[in-house]
Amino acid sequence: MKLMHISDLHIGKRLNEVNLLDDQAYILDQIIDVAVAIKPDGILIAGDVYDKAMPSAEAVRLFDVFLSQIADLGIPCFVISGNHDSAERIAFGASIMSKKKVYMSKVFDGQIEPVVLSDGYGDVFVYMLPFIKPVHVKQLYPDAEIESYHDALQCVVDHIDVDTSRRNVLVMHQFITAANTEVERSDSESISVGGSDNIDVSVFEGFDYVALGHLHKPHRIGRETVRYSGSPLKYSFSEAQHVKSVTIIELKEKGDIHIETMPLIPRRELRKIKGTIEALLAYENYKGTQLEDYIHVTLTDEEEILDAIGRMRQVYPNIMMIEFENSRNQTVNSRTGAESLEDKTDLELFAEFYALQNNEALSDEKLAIVSELLEKIGGDLR
Repeated sequence: MKLMHISDLHIGKRLNEVNLLDDQAYILDQIIDVAVAIKPDGILIAGDVYDKAMPSAEAVRLFDVFLSQIADLGIPCFVISGNHDSAERIAFGASIMSKKKVYMSKVFDGQIEPVVLSDGYGDVFVYMLPFIKPVHVKQLYPDAEIESYHDALQCVVDHIDVDTSRRNVLVMHQFITAANTEVERSDSESISVGGSDNIDVSVFEGFDYVALGHLHKPHRIGRETVRYSGSPLKYSFSEAQHVKSVTIIELKEKGDIHIETMPLIPRRELRKIKGTIEALLAYENYKGTQLEDYIHVTLTDEEEILDAIGRMRQVYPNIMMIEFENSRNQTVNSRTGAESLEDKTDLELFAEFYALQNNEALSDEKLAIVSELLEKIGGDLR
């Protein structure tokens, strides 16, 4: 059985106030082309379908077109909600859509029933677990000792009736770690204080493959068969060196799993360039490059540059950020648009407000207290 694994579409995302919807439409078409080429038996979409809990009408239409294309191909599709999504919106229409083999995760209620796929080796049981917080699990299992994300997920998995003699696949969206695996997080991912959202990979021993969403770089966690597919596009300049891809899983008999990735080529790359303004605007230095890419510029001129961004845009029309770096050890960041408050977590907003009111940053101890309080009231730590 062949499965495609993708995640973190973040449809509707704006990067430095640039609308990426056309870029997202382009990459989703490319994913459909991959599906047509390899003919998978299922497509796993591991959360963060949208960039906001209340997506724009344009974002919803784009995802509707994408799901319709998958349904027209007759490929079963499994979609869960991530921390950026509204679980209720993702769940809407699930019963009707399942008749077209498009399976949308329901709002988590403690019950996880698998969808069963079959091939020449027998059945494959696909379990869908939307993004959850400890507060959600505590409400459903009040007698369980739940103090962390790890405890919460352990509790949930313990209540799933998994037959380990069968082939089992889990689709989920959380921050998974392993003792011997270094995790790289990008600027476009939200981080909880002290790594409080991490879950150890040992929780998922009963599953043959775990399709993860949340981190934007494709990589394994602990073992080859617990993997982040990564986002299909680069959503921050900290991801400039990432190679975005689709993960392909081939399940044969129990224990025989082959995994490969197929690269995705964006409409426009995110690139960083650095040098003096004269060098960067010299034809011999930019010839043969993709001038339409989204660009982060670092200018190293010692003297002040008048209208630097205007001059740079004569060659690079899609500059997103320009900064200055010189021997005076000053770095001034100038963005083409202000960061939206909607892109910040409740914890980040509170920390900024506290600093403004008290002229000092929150201590680690106070951050931990605020984090715990937000967890209890269901705040958005992401």
